[in-house]
Amino acid sequence: MSYAFSPAATPSVAVAGSNTRFPVHRIYCIGRNYAEHAKEMGASIDRDNPMFFCKPADALVEDGAQIPYPQATADLHHEVEMVVALHSGGTDIAVDSALTHVFGYAVGLDLTRRDLQAIAKSKGQPWDAAKGFDHSAPISAIHRASEIGHPQHALLSLEVNGQPRQRADIADMIFTVPQIIHELSKLFELAAGDLIFSGTPAGVAALTRGDAFQARLGDIAALRGAII
Repeated sequence: MSYAFSPAATPSVAVAGSNTRFPVHRIYCIGRNYAEHAKEMGASIDRDNPMFFCKPADALVEDGAQIPYPQATADLHHEVEMVVALHSGGTDIAVDSALTHVFGYAVGLDLTRRDLQAIAKSKGQPWDAAKGFDHSAPISAIHRASEIGHPQHALLSLEVNGQPRQRADIADMIFTVPQIIHELSKLFELAAGDLIFSGTPAGVAALTRGDAFQARLGDIAALRGAII
């Protein structure tokens, strides 16, 4: 096949304990999946209808990176999240079989241009510019479910410059991982290579130039980085 120009490389993520890499298809995110975070944002809690949005696959940033402060914002926020990686997919996936599609787990940040999000909310506009910008999805190596299982409890935490910012058990999620996969598969055909950012707990706040962050998913995964 001949292309008009050379296609971009496939975005990918390291797999812990392996030289292979996880090729990324799409990045899905769920909003308002921790009640305390919804409250701090002044948002209603809907336990029946999850809210989804997407990031481009090439927004990924790997462990240890120096992330440039994004343009067009004066209020960059962190949102620490457990990330679910899929090795298979489909449509209308049953809750009971959802975990069979999971390759592994990581920890990541959903970086957000909060000022742009507030403007979009006030006008009833989509959040694309606030959520889907360059370098907006830092992520750790993915740890295989075949080795670690499917965590039901794990402390999701974030420190900035050594100070705690966010801290919650993933058991506090409103929609569980199987439920998220089920609901997403009613809207999209999920596929191998998909990543799902599963929501952030309370404590979101600003990041500024020079800040160093460390995110953890219990003793499963860790992510470090800095804003420059």
